[in-house]
Amino acid sequence: MKVNRAAIYEAAEKLSNWGRWGADDQIGTLNNVTPEDVVNAGKLIKKGKAFALGLSLKEPIQSGLFGGRWNPIHTMLATGTDAAAGVQDSPAPYLRYADDAINMPCQASTQWDALCHIFLDDKMYNGYDARLVDVKGAKKLGIEHVRNKMVGRGVLLDVARFKGVESLDDGYAITNKDLDDTAAAQGVEIRKGDFVIVRTGHQERCLAKKDWSGYAGGGAPGLAFETCYWIREKDIAAICADTWGCEVRPNETDEANQPWHWVVIPAIGISMGEIFYVKELAEDCAADKVYEFFFSAPPLHLPGAAGSPINPQAIK
Repeated sequence: MKVNRAAIYEAAEKLSNWGRWGADDQIGTLNNVTPEDVVNAGKLIKKGKAFALGLSLKEPIQSGLFGGRWNPIHTMLATGTDAAAGVQDSPAPYLRYADDAINMPCQASTQWDALCHIFLDDKMYNGYDARLVDVKGAKKLGIEHVRNKMVGRGVLLDVARFKGVESLDDGYAITNKDLDDTAAAQGVEIRKGDFVIVRTGHQERCLAKKDWSGYAGGGAPGLAFETCYWIREKDIAAICADTWGCEVRPNETDEANQPWHWVVIPAIGISMGEIFYVKELAEDCAADKVYEFFFSAPPLHLPGAAGSPINPQAIK
């Protein structure tokens, strides 16, 4: 399906959540998660088995696209070899230790996009002016506003497994029907306030080949533009995927880059999680046929940030 610029603006207008939770709202669809939802999500823990959904920061996935993103740089500041050589023994009294640092873009690996990340023309979610994001950070919609909101019922939609493949082909657009059929086959209901994670198998394909070329910004399976309507209809809290950018690439239009992003973040106000590592979780769900779990993925407390690295946890 081809999407033109008019369809993007039509969807943004029809699906907009601007003002729904008040003129000052800064958390968007996370308003859909109630305290009762969190309590009930905790009751989903039956085995006490946790799955870490963060990709290793040592995986070189970045290609320099969008802001010149680079791969995380891990630097040792002090080491055991320093200690053994006596380098740390002066001045006395001394302490022998290891220390390190990391240098990375906030969107370098598994991460949340903040609601200030994508603009619709010169506006952000809830009608905030894009110019409220400047060199000092975001004065509205920064990631800090959701630091205690990323918890609730998680649901895995394993579209690749449902389709009977290890990985969906690059360019495969996951439709609303695909999402509904996958949920039905898995025997799981998508509910208001859910954290929905979509598995395409794309990341696992790259891991198996040890080849990340094209992963960041190249061709990829992903959500079709029409799923912005599904997201709004289901009223979920967040949408996540194992791909670099959640939506299908090549995009379904030549008139906009990442057209689905234009609608889901600035118009709907949904939190988006990208580059999720779901292999072990998906295998466990396939084995016990349970595709719902307690989900927790707090971002770093970095005021004004347009995104944050995370290591999400799915607990069954």
